[in-house]
Amino acid sequence: MAVTAFQDLPLADRDREWDGGAAESRVRSWAGAEEGPNEKYRDAHVWYDVDAKENFGSYKMLIADVIDGELHAVPRGVMAAGAVMQGSRGGIDLPTRDIDRVRSHLAKYYDAMGDEPPWERD
Repeated sequence: MAVTAFQDLPLADRDREWDGGAAESRVRSWAGAEEGPNEKYRDAHVWYDVDAKENFGSYKMLIADVIDGELHAVPRGVMAAGAVMQGSRGGIDLPTRDIDRVRSHLAKYYDAMGDEPPWERD
């Protein structure tokens, strides 16, 4: 199990809509990962199962989309991932040892957006 390295991706406009399915499709095409995941594809996600990295289903928490040919973190995608970390949509099943690192990864984007992650709010 692994948390992806923080990429410090440029942020998309805050009001950009988030469609995870459409973003997934664009990221696969942009990364040249139609046949299977690769490093560029991985960079759009926060977590993946390193023991099954050849399977698309092993990648979780997509937060990025391709905008004008470049990978961007999408604020609404980051917020959706943050909500999932708080139990929204049934939460996510991650190894306990990865939870703090996933939160740290997402918190860097919340900071870039000028927001506090939901797990740090009163």
